[in-house]
Amino acid sequence: MKKYKGIIFDLDGTLLNTIEDLTDSVNDVMEIYHFPKHDTKACKMMVGNGFRKLITRALPIEKQKDEQFIDEVQAEFAKAYHKRYLNKTVPYDGILEMIKELECNGVQTAVNSNKRSDYTEALVKKFFADIPMAAVYGERESEGIPKKPDPSAALEIANKMELTPDEILYIGDSKTDMKTGQNAGMDTIGVAWGFRGPEELKEHQATYIVEKPQDILRFVL
Repeated sequence: MKKYKGIIFDLDGTLLNTIEDLTDSVNDVMEIYHFPKHDTKACKMMVGNGFRKLITRALPIEKQKDEQFIDEVQAEFAKAYHKRYLNKTVPYDGILEMIKELECNGVQTAVNSNKRSDYTEALVKKFFADIPMAAVYGERESEGIPKKPDPSAALEIANKMELTPDEILYIGDSKTDMKTGQNAGMDTIGVAWGFRGPEELKEHQATYIVEKPQDILRFVL
């Protein structure tokens, strides 16, 4: 089996289980506007493309094209999430041990998320502070970097790692991540424990699918 030298991870649904804090924050906002609330199963299908897409998908269908209203609701969501984002979020079982094993064996790691950069950086700092990562990138559209599945950020990370795309594994839980890796010329791992499940990963041609974090180690050690 080919051995890879670097790994780029998605964050939400891959390294961290953030869905309860996201769902609670969405429902705080739905309550303000007297809209129907959503359970975690529904919210798992809404996340992955940034806060604006999450809020747009959470709104009733008749409100989903009202850009000015979406701006307003997104601002309320940002307030709600800022209060909650560390309440229930935790690494998935086995993630910390797996990341430390990678670090001990000289495998370079990075995070590439569509989550707002300030939250991406804060969460990585809280849970992975002792892991030296090549890069921690959240959403950077204001800097001219498109969101995933555009490969720009992934290729930027490859340059930082001084590796070629075929030496890097791109790991995530959704079709967005599988497309990002493919667009960057990287092999992909889909994680079955994430928000979307193995069927979506298979449908979008994940190179490999793993059932638990420890399974990732066999591709690099």
